[in-house]
Amino acid sequence: MSFTNKVFNLIDENNKESSFRRLFIVFIISLIVLNVLAIILESFKEIRSDFKEEFYVFEIFSVGVFTLEYILRLYTSELKYPNKSRFGSASQFVKSPLAIIDVLAILPTYLPLLFPIDLRFIRILRLLRITRLFKINRYSKSLKLIGDVFTERRSDLGITLFITFILLVIASTLMFYLEGPVQPEAFPNIAASFWWAVATLT
Repeated sequence: MSFTNKVFNLIDENNKESSFRRLFIVFIISLIVLNVLAIILESFKEIRSDFKEEFYVFEIFSVGVFTLEYILRLYTSELKYPNKSRFGSASQFVKSPLAIIDVLAILPTYLPLLFPIDLRFIRILRLLRITRLFKINRYSKSLKLIGDVFTERRSDLGITLFITFILLVIASTLMFYLEGPVQPEAFPNIAASFWWAVATLT
């Protein structure tokens, strides 16, 4: 078996699970979960200042692993899409939803290194790091099943969301006109009432 085939068997989500592949999956999922935990811990000012260097080292290590994983997937894309040319298979991989998530997961670290970016934008960009959580979808059969269901029933789900939106607008409008005069601080306008309706629904 060639090196490319060995790599493909290790990283492709549709292949059988060998003991080595299971170890790889556990490692990647653990790294993703630890990244999300790091994002949460960094939101505490005291923890962020005390462990700034450790967070930075962990971020660099994580991005290095995720970048290598992306490169290997791009490298083996010809086996993923055997009916396409080398360029076609690479293009197909780059445009796939999971590949886009992979890019978004590593983008916040690379962009400030490549371009002089306003600090406020960097803070917003760091939000993209949370997309690493969605990478678990590639390694979890249960989440993959949920994703397949969402894809298959997207039209029904779209109608449901649209009807829910209409009901939220009606509820927030009613609350503004009924409760606004009595509780002007809680319902000063329909937009604020809409937030109340969303919070109540969720």
